[in-house]
Amino acid sequence: MIPNQHNAGAGSHQPAVFRMAVLDTDLDHILPSSVLPPFWAKLVVGSVAIVCFARSYDGDFVFDDSEAIVNNKDLQAETPLGDLWHHDFWGSRLSSNTSHKSYRPLTVLTFRINYYLSGGFHPVGFHVVNILLHSGISVLMVDVFSVLFGGLQYTSKGRRLHLAPRASLLAALLFAVHPVHTECGLNAVFDILVIGKFNVLEIVQKVLHKDKSLENLGMLRNGGLLFRMTLLTSGGAGMLYVRWRIMGTGPPAFTEVDNPASFADSMLVRAVNYNYYYSLNAWLLLCPWWLCFDWSMGCIPLIKSISDWRVIALAALWFCLIGLICQALCSEDGHKRRILTLGLGFLVIPFLPASNLFFRVGFVVAERVLYLPSVGYCVLLTFGFGALSKHTKKKKLIAAVVLGILFINTLRCVLRSGEWRSEEQLFRSALSVCPLNAKVHYNIGKNLADKGNQTAAIRYYREAVRLNPKYVHAMNNLGNILKERNELQEAEELLSLAVQIQPDFAAAWMNLGIVQNSLKRFEAAEQSYRTAIKHRRKYPDCYYNLGRLYADLNRHVDALNAWRNATVLKPEHSLAWNNMIILLDNTGNLAQAEAVGREALELIPNDHSLMFSLANVLGKSQKYKESEALFLKAIKANPNAASYHGNLAVLYHRWGHLDLAKKHYEISLQLDPTASGTKENYGLLRRKLELMQKKAV
Repeated sequence: MIPNQHNAGAGSHQPAVFRMAVLDTDLDHILPSSVLPPFWAKLVVGSVAIVCFARSYDGDFVFDDSEAIVNNKDLQAETPLGDLWHHDFWGSRLSSNTSHKSYRPLTVLTFRINYYLSGGFHPVGFHVVNILLHSGISVLMVDVFSVLFGGLQYTSKGRRLHLAPRASLLAALLFAVHPVHTECGLNAVFDILVIGKFNVLEIVQKVLHKDKSLENLGMLRNGGLLFRMTLLTSGGAGMLYVRWRIMGTGPPAFTEVDNPASFADSMLVRAVNYNYYYSLNAWLLLCPWWLCFDWSMGCIPLIKSISDWRVIALAALWFCLIGLICQALCSEDGHKRRILTLGLGFLVIPFLPASNLFFRVGFVVAERVLYLPSVGYCVLLTFGFGALSKHTKKKKLIAAVVLGILFINTLRCVLRSGEWRSEEQLFRSALSVCPLNAKVHYNIGKNLADKGNQTAAIRYYREAVRLNPKYVHAMNNLGNILKERNELQEAEELLSLAVQIQPDFAAAWMNLGIVQNSLKRFEAAEQSYRTAIKHRRKYPDCYYNLGRLYADLNRHVDALNAWRNATVLKPEHSLAWNNMIILLDNTGNLAQAEAVGREALELIPNDHSLMFSLANVLGKSQKYKESEALFLKAIKANPNAASYHGNLAVLYHRWGHLDLAKKHYEISLQLDPTASGTKENYGLLRRKLELMQKKAV
């Protein structure tokens, strides 16, 4: 800065003084409290953030956790670390046509570390880490907001940082307690506007008037800002290039139900609905009370006419945005201009990848993309309250409103955290927000079916299909339940419709084959199984069911080949191994059955059903001692299996250990009094014992 000298009188001079940037200190009088030292301010913010979400620390893995964590092989040690950089968030190869291209290798790496440290899939560890991460970010935001709301002062001794502790504390608290938070960097805008004091309006005016001075460019060079921007830009471009090389040029595979507006034929309809989605995101920031785990599947019907009252939301959004932009660009107060510009930057720029402007995204509304935009919301809201307190005498009322918002948001966080504790609470909470969302009804139905409540599950599955007549997954699950309830005709109709809508739906083809097999339509069943395998070559369960079909048709060699394929694809497929042992046993191939049984137990050493099957084979081969050991081991693992005791009794009966045979026959009949074979064998044993007693007399 150049000193401005004034003459005080002849022969005397005043010392030089420097001009000081005028700061709007009214921002720092919003909270009716004394100024907290930085350490205590951060401690308060971090503690509040933990309190808001602590209720969910011991919740279950819910919704997408099953695919992103529990079933994601990238978390397990046997998957090479290098694979993480070639896989998407769900563990699929990025180059695959079915991949959604969600590339978050660092996030998956943290999951893997968490899995390693916690010794497996224990949700507490994952939840605690997430809560602590959010608390840490909230604490860091205290410093960010302090610099933003305070800014730099220029004094006779140079520059010094002027902080606004109350305003920064309020903004950080608003960020910490916002209920939309899940996950999400905005460096360049902050660097340019706050550190570099870059005046966008002044630069634009100079460019328009062809002013060659452009002092700001010199500041860029002298302050190292140009170097930092170059480094940031080249680094970002490099990361984008690497990602493009890894994932390939193919776009992600999304369907109309994921983002219906992006599939609309009319560009006007697409534009109107995109803007309506923006207004919904803005509303979630302003009033985060209506939250939902999923906003697709008819949750938000398309706006198809200008007469739809929802277009008011679009007008309101752009009225507010344009007003803020004008204030940011036209304000003569440089401090105010920087705060508004950066607030808008945080609000808009991180949201752009989710805006459908550059590429189609796989969701309608997603609360997770609002994590960083909520920083901009907190900046603008805090600035707004500061402006109001400056122009009104009712500062106590404004302070009460601020505290009320903090309290309500904290309460909502606590309640929402409780809803995320279990799938049942999470899914049911969505019914009041998105009653037209077929996926909500589907997930409630699936949760009920997993708990054994098939009657209620059927009701929700039917509603999901009614809301979305092309919902093939709901049809598949409903068809499965109807199959189990022996309502085979309707099950076949539903599954046939599902594969007609989605011909490559391998699971539906397999389930259709199971139903057709039950209806004795063996040729159709075989064709359905073959079609399923055509669309999913590595499908061990389908090979297993195909083997069962061949066994029913007495095509023993084909059955054995099908089950062998199942065990090659899935070595721990216990049912396929068991069926091979039993079929070889029943056809008199005891040596081959024994070899298969031993091979199976090497791979699955603690499977009591395999022990039982092999014990039966060894007993028939008169290897009584080894058979006995396996029977006893199987009984120890599953002591209430009547057949285990019954077959061990048969072994003792053959072996001549009649007292032990009697003991286990009686245990077996206690567990299952209706077992006719065991009753008959027990009767034979008793008669034999009676004859032996008579001879002894």
